[in-house]
This record gives sequence, C-alpha cells and structure tokens, in this order.
Amino acid sequence: MPKNEARLNRINEELRKELSQIISYELKNPNVTGMISVTRVKITPDFKYAKVYVSILNSKDMKKTMEGLQTSSGFIRSQIAKTVNLRITPELVFELDDSLAYGEKIDSILKELNKDKQNKDE
Repeated sequence: MPKNEARLNRINEELRKELSQIISYELKNPNVTGMISVTRVKITPDFKYAKVYVSILNSKDMKKTMEGLQTSSGFIRSQIAKTVNLRITPELVFELDDSLAYGEKIDSILKELNKDKQNKDE
C-alpha cells in the first residue's frame, strides 16, 4: 500500500468518526430526521472533496433528510475544521449508502426461503 493511500485511509476514518459525532450530537436541522450513520468517507487525493456515505433509518422523509444534510454541510464543515487538523477542509458531498437496506432486503428474502423450506419439510 503506498504511503499516500495509507494516509488517505487514516484521514477517511478520522473524518467518518468526526462526522458521525457532529451529525448525531451537534446538528440541529429540523429536516434531518431518523438515525443517521456515516458508513464511510472517501476523500479525494487533493483533499478538496469528501464523499460522505450515510445510511438513514426511521426517517420521516429520506429526500428531505439528504437535502438537510447537504444544506448543513457548511456548518458540518466548519465543525470538522475545528477538530480535524487538515490544511484544507474538504467540501462535503453526501451520498445515500443503501447497502444496509440492501442487506436487510437480502436477509428478509433468505428468511422467507427458509420458512418455505421448513413448511415443505413438515
């Protein structure tokens, strides 16, 4: 693994932790509803942008929550600047990470199949 890549991974992880903290405890946007977890962060090698993948559970309105996160990105970015020591604080781009929902869907399908199999065996 190249030295730079290891550094990027370290920064991605640090940003992920800080973003989770800020979104959970400091963000006061009424449009942002539900339980939001930052699943991963991918920063560009020039540190200008960071793609923030979030998964949202129990949200009243997914679209509004995503828009709320995007509109709050300035505030979130300023909080990041205070806690993470980077020369450039990246611009945040929020993406919905539906891998958890996808996993749940697969899980429910497997449970269904198991139920069907048990019913046939009886």
